[in-house]
Amino acid sequence: MNRILSIVIPVYNEKNTIKALIKAVEEAKLVNIEKEILIIDDFSTDGTREILKNFSTKYTVLFHDVNKGKGAALRTGFQKAKGDYIIIQDADLEYDPEEYQVLLEPVLAGKADVVYGSRFMGNKPHRVIFFWHSMGNKFLTLLSNMLTDLNLTDMETCYKLFTRQALEEVAPKLTSNRFAIEPEITARVAQSKLRIYEVGISYSGRSYAEGKKIGWKDGVSAIWAIIKFNVF
Repeated sequence: MNRILSIVIPVYNEKNTIKALIKAVEEAKLVNIEKEILIIDDFSTDGTREILKNFSTKYTVLFHDVNKGKGAALRTGFQKAKGDYIIIQDADLEYDPEEYQVLLEPVLAGKADVVYGSRFMGNKPHRVIFFWHSMGNKFLTLLSNMLTDLNLTDMETCYKLFTRQALEEVAPKLTSNRFAIEPEITARVAQSKLRIYEVGISYSGRSYAEGKKIGWKDGVSAIWAIIKFNVF
């Protein structure tokens, strides 16, 4: 019997990309691993919910009745995921599902419990965009590393893959509702002494005109989250 990769997709106002993203996830090639697709709509108001209703008979599609944030959507998805491995997939087409197999390799080899896909290592293609945004990501990673004693290159990456056992260790401890979920996951992984690997991934970042949502206020929130979840 093949093992299963659960793909948890939090969605908020992504009507322009959600169909293409689902198609890319469907077409992603895996070796002897099946996919479980879980889509959590965080009370979209742009027509995304209506699009997702067309997929509700094929995949697990869950709808929040109020907007709660990415962290809340992920926690909803984690509770429903049944796979042997679980990965986070944003709905904005910045990350390529064809790289799932690359992220799986360290866990399939028995070397890792958690794998991060780093936008800042390796030789994969990257769209050139937003100097200060990349500096902010690197600063948050540095601050997180100082308090977790890890040497990650990309703490804020979307692509975080867990074994079932690792997720069961981490998920019950998660409390963040919004973008603070990223530093909280890393803090909980470090505190659980799980084996972490990084692999280089490609990245096709989008501009704010194209729908990018994270901003400087989220950066401030992330700084507080790093301190909160690692110190207190």
